Formats: sequence, C-alpha cells, structure tokens
Amino acid sequence: MTKKEQIIQIIHETNASLSAKELGVKLSIDRSTTSRYLNQLCAEGKLEKTSGRPVYYRLKANTLKNSNKDDNKSDIDFLIGAKYSLQVAIQKAKAAILYPPRGLHTLILGETGVGKSMFAKLMFDYAKETNMIDKEASFIRFNCADYSENPQLLISQIFGVKKGAYTGADKDKNGLLKKADGGILFLDEVHRLSPQGQEMLFTFIDSEEFRKLGETEKIETAKVQIIAATTEDPTSYLLKTFTRRIPMTITIPPLRERTVKERYNLIEKFIIDESKRVNKSIYINKNAIISILLYDCLNNIGQLKSDIQLSCAKAFLNYKYKEKDYILVNNSDLPVHVKMGVMNIKENRNEVNSLLKSKDDIIRFSYKEFSEELLVSDEEDFIYYNEIEDKVNHLKQKGLKSDEIKNILDIDIEKHFKNYIVDFSIKKKREEIEKIVHKDILEIAEYVLNYARKKLEKDYDEKTFYAFSLHLDSSIERIRNGAKIYHPKLNSVRKKFKKEFLVAMEIAKYIEDKFEIDISLDEIGYITMFIASNPYEVTKENNDRVSVILMMHGSTTATSMMNVANTLVGTNHGIAIDMPLSMDVKVMYELLKNKILNLNSTSKGILFLVDMGSLVNFADMIKEELSIDIKTIDKASTPLVIEALRKATLGRELTEIYSTCAYKNINSNGETIHLSKSKIIVSVCFTGEGASKKIKSILEKNIKDKNIKVMTLNILDKHEFKNSLEKIKRENEILAVVSTIDIDSKEIPFIPAIDYFAGKGKEKLDKILKKEEMIDSISESLKEHIEVVNAKELVILVKSFIGSLLFHVSISITTEVFTGILLHICFLIDKKVKNEITKEFENVGNFIEENKEKYSVINGEIMTIEQKYDIRLTKSEKAYILYMIIQNSN
Repeated sequence: MTKKEQIIQIIHETNASLSAKELGVKLSIDRSTTSRYLNQLCAEGKLEKTSGRPVYYRLKANTLKNSNKDDNKSDIDFLIGAKYSLQVAIQKAKAAILYPPRGLHTLILGETGVGKSMFAKLMFDYAKETNMIDKEASFIRFNCADYSENPQLLISQIFGVKKGAYTGADKDKNGLLKKADGGILFLDEVHRLSPQGQEMLFTFIDSEEFRKLGETEKIETAKVQIIAATTEDPTSYLLKTFTRRIPMTITIPPLRERTVKERYNLIEKFIIDESKRVNKSIYINKNAIISILLYDCLNNIGQLKSDIQLSCAKAFLNYKYKEKDYILVNNSDLPVHVKMGVMNIKENRNEVNSLLKSKDDIIRFSYKEFSEELLVSDEEDFIYYNEIEDKVNHLKQKGLKSDEIKNILDIDIEKHFKNYIVDFSIKKKREEIEKIVHKDILEIAEYVLNYARKKLEKDYDEKTFYAFSLHLDSSIERIRNGAKIYHPKLNSVRKKFKKEFLVAMEIAKYIEDKFEIDISLDEIGYITMFIASNPYEVTKENNDRVSVILMMHGSTTATSMMNVANTLVGTNHGIAIDMPLSMDVKVMYELLKNKILNLNSTSKGILFLVDMGSLVNFADMIKEELSIDIKTIDKASTPLVIEALRKATLGRELTEIYSTCAYKNINSNGETIHLSKSKIIVSVCFTGEGASKKIKSILEKNIKDKNIKVMTLNILDKHEFKNSLEKIKRENEILAVVSTIDIDSKEIPFIPAIDYFAGKGKEKLDKILKKEEMIDSISESLKEHIEVVNAKELVILVKSFIGSLLFHVSISITTEVFTGILLHICFLIDKKVKNEITKEFENVGNFIEENKEKYSVINGEIMTIEQKYDIRLTKSEKAYILYMIIQNSN
C-alpha cells in the first residue's frame, strides 16, 4: 500500500479531520513529507483542507467511491492492454482465482519491470471482490532474492523457525505461511529458493502442512494460495517436482512485444500521473513522444515510468527557474538512451504516423481530462516537485543566476533518481553476469567505475561495466597464477590519457588492497583504457577516401578499364592514367606526381594499380618525395580494379584494401582459391587474454558443432584489429564477432558480449549457426543433383556472393529466403555450365534502370563465380537474382 493510500485509510478509519503532524506520527514520517502527500491528494481531489492554523485534512465525499468503473468489472479488467496483449494473462488469472475450492497455485513469468508484483496484487484484489477469500485476508509479498545468500534464513522467513535451529534463533518465530493463512503469499524471484526450500514448499502445497525450520515434531497448518514469480526459465532453475505442483502459469509480455498503441497508453498514463502531482497540464513535444515510443526500454514498464518521471522533473525545473507559464517536455529533457529512440523510426514509421496523425506538434496531457485506467506497475508514488520548487526559490534568494541554478539542480535530480530507479548502466541483467563473475568482483567493478565517474566526470554504460568485470576477473586469476601481461602501447596510453592513468593507479591500489595482489604498470594501462572515453575509437577524418589510381601501358588501356569499373561500382572516384608505349618513363612519373598533387586530399593514402614494368617502382619514389602513404599492386585486372574501388567507396582503410586486393590478385594469377575454410567465431577484448578467453570458453560450451572454432583477438589498436580480422577472414569463414567492445564491422555479424549473456545475443548467434547448418545440409543434398561442378565449392562461392551482395545493397533477408536464393543460383550456375537456356526477365531494361546502383553491385560481385566457371550471366539472370532479394527483404 502506498503512503497516499495509507493516508486515505487512516483518515477514513478515524472518521475525523487530521493535521499533517498527526498523520506524520501515525505514518512514522516527517511532517514536511506528510504535507507533500497531503497537498498532492488535495490536488487530485481526494482530500480537502480547512482554512486557518493548523490546517486539517478530511476526505471528500466521493473519494472512496469508484465512480469510473463498470460495476461488473474488477481492477484487473482496467489494465492497459487488457483487451490486447494482457487478455490471455487476465483470463488465466481469473481462472486461477475462481477455481474451486480455493483457487490454483500460480507461477507468473516475465522479465524485470513487466509488473509481475502488481499483477499478483490485482489477482488478490479479484479474489476478495469475488468472495473467494475473506475481505480481511492478507496479501504477503516476499522477495526471495533478499535472502538468497543465506538459504537457511530464506527458508526460515517462509516457514518460520524453532528456537535454537541456528545461531541467532533465540526464540520460536512464525513464518510468512502462517501470516498469510487464509490469504495469498506472493513469492517474487522464486528461482532464488534453494532445492531444499522448493521441496518444503511443494510438500506444503500437497498437504497444507509444514514444519518450522529446526522443528522435528510439531506440524503447522495453513490455507494459503501461492503465487510465485520469476524472471528466469523455470525449467532451468526450478525443480520439476515443484513446477508440477503449480498448475497455472501466466506470462506477462515484455514491453517490446506489446503494441505501439499500448505503449502510447502507458506513456499517457504516466504523464497524467505527473500532471496530477504538479496540479498542472504537462505539454510534450511530438518528437519527444516518438523517442519515448521507440527507444529500447530494457527494464520494461518500470524503466519507462522512471524515464518519464525524470524527463518531467527536468521540464518542471525549466518551468520554475525560467518562470515559464507552462511545463513543456522537450527532447533535451529526455535521458540519452531515450533520445536514441528516434533512430528506430524507419521500421515503425507507418504505425507511429497512424497513431499520432491527429496530434499537434505539442501534445497536452491533463489529469482533469483523463479517465482512470490501471497499468502493470508496482512502484510507489514518486513525489519530488515540491523539493525542486523549494530549491529553486532558495538558490534564487542566494543570488544565483538561472543557468547556475539549472546546472546545480540537474545534478541533484539525476542523483535523486538514482535512489528510485535502477541504474541501468550497472544493474541490467546482473544475475546473468553473476553466473560468470563472482559477486565480490562485480561489487569491486561497480565501486571502481563509480569512483572513476566522480573523478573524471564521465558516465559508463552497462557494456563497460560488464567488460571491466570480465577483465578484472581474468586479471586477478592471471596475477594469482603468476602470469604476466604486456601492454605494447603503455607509453602512448600514459601520454594520451594522463588524468585517467592517475585515476587508474588509485584504482589499482584499491584492488591490490582488496585482493592482496600486486598490479603491474602494464595492467594499469589496461585499466586506463577502460575508464578513458572510447580509447579504441579511430578519429573520424571528414569524408576522405583512399584514392585509387590505375596506370597502364597503352593509349587507352587504363581509361577503358577504369570506365568499366567506375560504371559498375557507380562512382567516378577511380582515376586512370594511360601510358603510350612511346612515352618516356620520366615524363610518365611527372605526370603521375602532378595528378597526385592535384587530388583534393591524400590523407587516407593511395592505392596504385599498374600492369607491369617500371611503373611498379613509382610508388616508393612518390612516397619518399611527397611523404604520402601509397601501396602498389601489379598485374591489375578489371575485377581487381572493381574490388579496390568498391572498398575505397565504402571508406575502408588503405592497408585493408591493399591486403584484400593483393590476396585476390595472387589467387587469380595461378593459385587455386582454398574453399575449405574453417568456420570461426572471434571473441574480442582489449587484451585478447582476459574477457575474450572467458567468452571463448562459454561459447565453446554452448556451440554444439565442434567444427566451429572460437578465436580470441585483442583490439588495442583499431587499425591493427581490422587488419588482423581481414587476415583471419581470408583464411577462415568468420561467422560472428562477440566482443566486450563495440567494433565497426558491417560485413561480419557483431554481437556485444552483454547481449550474449543476457540471451538476446545468444538468439542471434543461434540463428547464424542454424543458417550454417541448413547450408551444410544443402551442400550435401546438392551432390545428387549437380554433377558438372563440385557442389560443395559452388555452395561456398554462392554463399559468399549472396552475403557480400546483401551487405553492399544494405538489404537483410531471413535464413529461409537466403537458402532459397542460394539454391536458385546454384542450379542457375549448373545450367550455365551445361549451356542450357534460362528464362527471360520481362522488361529487364526498365528494372535495371530503376535499380541501377544495386544492379552494378551484382555485376561486380558475380565476377568471381563467372571467372571460376568460365561463364557469363545474362542481364535477365542477374535481374532475377536482384528481384528475389528486393521482393523478400525484411
């Protein structure tokens, strides 16, 4: 029961007017806090106050009446989503309560913040309304996680304890089962209950009998309906013998699975709640509403409510210190992670437009115009506006300027909310990481990052927390085993992050004292990188690209080849220089040098493609004379020029383009491409020794296909990391990268380590592995249908072609569509090799014109297959491939 509900109940039961002081004594809270609650209740129209001193408060005549409800409906029927996403859950809840003789024991499943506790409370209310339990029956809520570190104490809380059962048990004590006799006992986070506790509980469910902890003779009895809740998979954490005793299971869906309309209704209700508290309308910018509608709300409704409260508090601050006439929530008032919601507009545009089409650019919310509707949320009312108002007035009296007041109170608001809401950057999915890293290390990691946050005035997200926890866990283990770690860039880190390095030294001293170990300077270098702001990020250099210059002997050879390449890639970035056979080499060199000097920029370097002879030596001479990074590849061919141009237009680094093109050039000039590549998953962290090894061990346990290998890699230097990844990719097939650090890899699926631990990333990896499994089976079955070419080699080449094509045209397709297109192309290649005629594409010219850029990508990407089998696909055949991809895009 909230404090406001308690105030209503106290005034109702005493049947008299009471002062703030009298109510404060009864509630055991201070007078000023009581006054704030009373003022809010007056603003809501539930209380009225007398004039004079002291002020007395009494109930308004209609306060206890529920005038907004249909007499035939219960509170549970007014939940937002009752007719949609919660319809099944509510039907099950009613059935569980009404089942004779005293209802069914129930298990509620759902993620953190979906509202399991309030749902259980509404089930209890429904039981009273339907006379299934007595009006005076108790609803006892107990969170098993509060005592999970002490299983015996947890059991004693539920069943009671006999004197002397354990040290500190100095008297007999009843447990929650006895207190809930005749009512409902709600056990939250029931997966934290030990196997022994679960056995005792299902014994009680079977017989309604139990013994206190330590009792061997006396049997207790109680008539209690159990409602349990968990965020976990019950098959993984609960005994089968226990779950079999729970006949009813109800799942509360996460916010992401609820409709945009329901989410809007929740947002509306939460803003209305704030409107009640300030007794004023609240206006909100439509763009801000869109961000709140679409952001990734990790902790579901609980987080949504907290984020809205924080935004409204900041808007209220602006209203007060700027002395405005209205409260307006703008995008600037939203937390950073909420602002990111607008990035999801593309895939939700139609639904959002339909929902908000009748709304003005500024939307008004007023509690006076809103009909009551319940929602799944179990947080107590949050009241902070009076404190903001008092502090604004106090700071104004002290003579502070408006901007100074805002800066001070912005920090104050953020601090206050951290006492009320989950610190999402630290506590998200903490239970998941506790399975891998010991709780003590997590606490140290949290302390360390909070210390760094204060010292450096920087925020750290959940990924940094988990990455540092994994690193710290591995480092302590490594140090205790006497193994050393080397930081190759220690000096540059010390110079670049001087302040962070000093803080890292303080942190290291703290960790040394806690774990009685010695931490080297190299290890301090790694700690520095964790607490520095994105130290691994490469500085973005405007929009420069690597320049690609093609120089060949002959009057028009280079120009003709580059025209083809530029056309197919859809760019004019490539530069051609022809060298007639009669031209002097010195003249040619000067011509090249002047061409380079006239380029807009050479900051990203130059890739120099030549055919033969003296041209090969030009690069070293230019590099020395002009101090420009330049690399040369000889024996240039049209496919090679296309590959170089494509990589350059994508903004790839010179070393990566050179490495890829040089490798392809070698293999296209005599060597056979090795198609039997190993399948690899790359695990990445700063060191390549700590977190990545722990991730590797977890991946190896979870991956059933033992032919898939996991490789660790460090990311100390992003350029070097990309080159290493490119090298691995040439020799292996990289299925995914799992990393504690964000990496810029658009071609390879990237899974953040935290997402993998939390389940979302594991689902993504499972889909990738499922696709590989399907492709492998296709490869085997095609052997019986394709005789002209090696089916396995063909599948590998076609799979690579489709993957590269999808990346370059920015289209995603499902695994089923991928395999369907793969089969189509494999049979197509088989027909081409046999010189069989294929179907013509209707209006192929118009289709190619409408999809000119995408078609040019197919032209370039298909060349590897065409060269391999000495075939040429027609325009119609390539158009069919593109058509299938476009029509089946996600």
